[in-house]
Amino acid sequence: MSVDYMNLNGKSCPCGKEHSLSIEKVLIGKGKVNEICSVIRDYKAQKPFIMSDINTEKAAGNYVKELLKSENISFSEYIFTEKILKPDEKSVGSAVMHFDNSCDIIIAVGSGVINDIGKILSTLTGKKYVIIATAPSMDGYASLGSSMELDGVKTSLNSRCPDVIIGDTDILKNAPLKMLKSGLGDMIAKLISIGEWRISSLISGEYYCENVACLMRNAVKRCTDNAEGLLKRDEKAVEAVFEGLVIGGAAMAYAGISRPASGVEHYFSHVWDMRGLEFGTKVDFHGIQCAIGTLYAAKIYDKLRHLKPNKELAVNYLESFDLESYHLKLKEFIGKGANAMIELEKKEQKYSVQRNKERLNIILENWDKIVKIITEEIPESSYIEKLLNIIDAPKTVEDIGLEKDILPMTFKATKDIRDKYVLSRLCFDLGVIEEMSALLLN
Repeated sequence: MSVDYMNLNGKSCPCGKEHSLSIEKVLIGKGKVNEICSVIRDYKAQKPFIMSDINTEKAAGNYVKELLKSENISFSEYIFTEKILKPDEKSVGSAVMHFDNSCDIIIAVGSGVINDIGKILSTLTGKKYVIIATAPSMDGYASLGSSMELDGVKTSLNSRCPDVIIGDTDILKNAPLKMLKSGLGDMIAKLISIGEWRISSLISGEYYCENVACLMRNAVKRCTDNAEGLLKRDEKAVEAVFEGLVIGGAAMAYAGISRPASGVEHYFSHVWDMRGLEFGTKVDFHGIQCAIGTLYAAKIYDKLRHLKPNKELAVNYLESFDLESYHLKLKEFIGKGANAMIELEKKEQKYSVQRNKERLNIILENWDKIVKIITEEIPESSYIEKLLNIIDAPKTVEDIGLEKDILPMTFKATKDIRDKYVLSRLCFDLGVIEEMSALLLN
């Protein structure tokens, strides 16, 4: 790997944390899948449980089983037969029920959904877990949680990191082109998340680590520097994206929060996912949606760079805001997924006028510093658009089959997804969220 992300592991940091990472080994590069038998022997495992789906079986699963057979390693297996595997109770239940208790290590062959199920299965069984990646499509490989659908609602379940991650570029470069684009899209999103982390630290006093942020910035730069090679399936470009995605998960583990890799741009995607679950609207790959959200967020940040905050306007908006009416609109727009968002607000009280005013004073006192952070961290929207053009990726909701008129409410809803200070909350506190939401229709 070209970025030494392990140099923070187990070390005390000026941020006050002792960073730790439970991943034991990451193998990235040409032919790395051939080391799977050595990995099994290193753990003194006798019988792996191999999990894949009908697509990843063809991409790498068959080859992995041939490697094990060549070394006389017995195994059990389960292949999901669904054309489109969903991250839900049924899939997790199938994996658990088909798990062979005589197996002492789990090997998943796949990407997002397979990996999330593998992490849950490993958590439940207590077995070591190896993921052999088949696509550089999202940053969940090294994350602690599993992104799942529970009772029809998108949620993140606590699970565990894989013990070993294998990213063989011979396999990864042959993934569907859209999945390659999705991976880079998820990395481009970090251009927003790091900036928002710094802004939140300034406004709300949230924990921030410059070393972790720097780790993420370097990984993003390597991805964007090699973006032109992605459509050609260039191994260097593919490796940069996969490595960056792994580092994204590692950065979140080091920080103990999702901040280094996820901000408002991810919440655009979450909103569209929830609407898809509730209303059957179109849903695209996570990284594709995050990239579109990144471009929309960058357009609003373009405006904030030149904004002159108006305290009177902000206070008038805060005092006239009708929370009950807004929650009704949120339920209509999101569906039952809005209930969890409303419950979160009861605990968080982010719409408290008194707290709004306290934050507003901090924002006004530090506005020049906030603009400086935006300038240093968040590229102008024209740069984001250029990157998406290089890889021929979608840039608007219309490009992925959604209606443009959902954008204003999408942006407003992003502030309610998690207890995290993001762009939409800043715009709300400034009293300009209506104006900024409407901007997305232009």
